[in-house]
Amino acid sequence: MPSDAKADWDERIAIRSDESREVELPELDPPASVTAVGGVGQVTVDWTPVPGAVGYVILRGTGSQDLEPVDHHSGDILSVPSPPYVDTTCTPGTAYRYAVASVPEVTVHGRPSPSVEGTPLVADGNVPGVRLIVDAVAEGTELQRPWVPMIGSERLSQLLCKDLTGGREIGGELEDALRRMHDEIGVRTVRAHAIFHDDTHVIGAEDYDFSVVDAIYDKLLGIGLRPVVELGFMPRELASDPSRTVFEYGAIISPPASYERWYDLVRGLVGHLVERYGLDEVLGWDFEVWNEANLEVFWSGTKAEWMHLYDVSAAAVKSVDERLAVGGPSSAAAGWVDDLLAHAAAHGTPVDFVTTHTYGSPPLDVQASLDRHGFSAARILWTEWGVTPRHFNPINDSVFSGVFLLRGMRSAAGRVEALSYWVASDHFEELGRPPRFLHGGFGLQTVGGLPKPRFHALTLLSRLGPVELPVTFEGDGGGSLVEAWASRDRDRIAVLLWNLTLDQSKADGAAELTREITLSFPGVDPTWLATATWLTAGEGSGDLVAEAAALGVGDWPTDEQWGELAERSQLHTSPVERTGEDLTITLQMPSAVLIELRPSN
Repeated sequence: MPSDAKADWDERIAIRSDESREVELPELDPPASVTAVGGVGQVTVDWTPVPGAVGYVILRGTGSQDLEPVDHHSGDILSVPSPPYVDTTCTPGTAYRYAVASVPEVTVHGRPSPSVEGTPLVADGNVPGVRLIVDAVAEGTELQRPWVPMIGSERLSQLLCKDLTGGREIGGELEDALRRMHDEIGVRTVRAHAIFHDDTHVIGAEDYDFSVVDAIYDKLLGIGLRPVVELGFMPRELASDPSRTVFEYGAIISPPASYERWYDLVRGLVGHLVERYGLDEVLGWDFEVWNEANLEVFWSGTKAEWMHLYDVSAAAVKSVDERLAVGGPSSAAAGWVDDLLAHAAAHGTPVDFVTTHTYGSPPLDVQASLDRHGFSAARILWTEWGVTPRHFNPINDSVFSGVFLLRGMRSAAGRVEALSYWVASDHFEELGRPPRFLHGGFGLQTVGGLPKPRFHALTLLSRLGPVELPVTFEGDGGGSLVEAWASRDRDRIAVLLWNLTLDQSKADGAAELTREITLSFPGVDPTWLATATWLTAGEGSGDLVAEAAALGVGDWPTDEQWGELAERSQLHTSPVERTGEDLTITLQMPSAVLIELRPSN
């Protein structure tokens, strides 16, 4: 992709609608009990959560300068859903003032807390220690798995595509990638754009024609997956301005020329799906209205026109059966959630689930928005989420992005129904087909179906047991820089442990953030054997970029290199020594390790 085209896209997706806000938001108090504790290369900021906040902004300054939001270089919103926050964008040895402000809605934040001082320490050559204590004998709770309900995908018409990219057939490989998500990770649904795009030909000469949609959904259901039906984009025959398009494939972003015809189309599709697949099946599907209409690049109309589109779409879905689920706003950067809910409450429009997107940070806690507008029972689906919103960004292929996925899923567990990583495969064509093997594509798997670190992260998550165990931390960055997710099976303890900052300027690593971790398992038989499965930078630990570099891969692997990469890109498990109830490992940033304990016989 030419660099000037990428710059143009980055500028376009940064544009937000400037329409005036009509929703009154609560004035939230600033968080209390704010602390800032310095460690080597980092400051951990902590606070007491505030009822009604969807998130928090961390502010920082030195001396008498004004406090500004800490920028961890995500390319998207900087709000985080909960404490603590580890700041690694700071200069060691410099004293900073920190404050935290509550966020009632993503575009605004309240007054900041009183500032507190925190100073990151200069590395002295010794690796700081963190102690992690796993309560393996606790009763525990059910381990929540927000990665299982949903994954994102390129538009599903590409399942029928016979063209080649990198010598690989697009449709067959996309199908294989989705099957792997189902079979190996346990994913249940797929969310994708453009079921009404021109290449599905839904408007025939005399009536609607859903034969291409049938072929797509037949394939998907054959894999064992259900679709999340995103209602969009606009068919050419219905568009008020068919010249308004997005993406290389020319998706039309115009409002309809006739909302009555849009109603008929949506009702026709939903009725056809019920007739073809049965009501009991389709009652398990979700119908999502449009994609990111709060970005001008995805919706050429006004906010009011999109709200009308939502009303009409919801009415069309419910006209087939009131029990069918419809929701939105499917917004970028967690926007328009309050707007849609306030509108729906005022007009009696159904919202069965709320959907929104963000990148580069864990998802916000939008339950607060649902509660204040009377939609507490609505499900929360983050139908897009990832490490960066930028196409062709090298971070997508990195170990950092895999460890980022772990942090986000852990944050979301128990408070959202689905956190859908965007997307399953590098067969993804929004800005054109992949120009080379490792190009910073959004996919969890490459062209050729090889696992990237983010796919490995999901694999490690899938190996956690059904019972979540409590953990406690001691030491420099424990519980903020270093996190863990502990679990138990009938005859196994599995602890997933990682070292990560949200600071993407350190995506390639930072030696001062290395930590020596001592894991303690009080009450667990010292004879139980321990193994470690690593995800870390360098050859032999799931880093596909390092493996490709070691083999001298060019734009595309040779036939021989494809085979070698398939072998070398796998994760490996090896024994690790225990000393009584403890074991000790060194964990770089970014990296993760799954520690498993089993009886020796």
